[in-house]
Order: sequence, then structure tokens, then C-alpha cells
Amino acid sequence: MELIIAIAIGVLGGSGIWLLLRPRTFQVIMGISLLSYAVNLFIFSMGRLSVDQIPILRASRASEIAEYADPLPQALVLTAIVIGFAMTALFLVVLLASRGLSGTDHVDGREGE
Repeated sequence: MELIIAIAIGVLGGSGIWLLLRPRTFQVIMGISLLSYAVNLFIFSMGRLSVDQIPILRASRASEIAEYADPLPQALVLTAIVIGFAMTALFLVVLLASRGLSGTDHVDGREGE
């Protein structure tokens, strides 16, 4: 399980960085999105990957803290997903405005020669 998560983080991070280095703004936006997904997956995996564990504390079993899922990484990732969605929407609006003003979607505002 940990190997699959590590490979997924590596693939998402590598693809995100590769897309960040591309000359078109849409590819840069997609690279930022993939990189944020990699960071979210990393933060989520830092909360211990546990299967079939209860997320809510019970008074009768409060001494067995190792049997519970950590809610903090889940809350952080949920907040980051919402912020990432808003950021992507804002970037797409800026992309459309920039393309309308300059007539191209290259990052530097000029077509490749």
C-alpha cells in the first residue's frame, strides 16, 4: 500500500513539474493542479494509512489511541482541495483574460519561433 502511494506521489509530482516547465499557460495551470494533488496525497499519507479503523473516539475505548484514524491530515487535505479548486478557477479566468488581450496562450505572451 505504501509503495503504491509513494509511486502515485512521485508520478503526480514529476508530471506536475514537467507541465510547469511547458510554454503554454493551460499546461502550467494543469501542472500546478497535479503538483497540488501530489502534496495533498503526501499530507494525507502522513496521517498513517490505516484501514478499517474508527474515526471517532469512544469513552469505553479511549485508552487505545493507536486504533483511531488521525483526523488532522484529513481536515488539512479537505481544506486544500477546496482552496485548490478556487485557485484553479481563478487561474482559468486569468488565462482567458490574458489570451483575449494578447491573442496567444504562451506564458511569455509571444508565439514560438
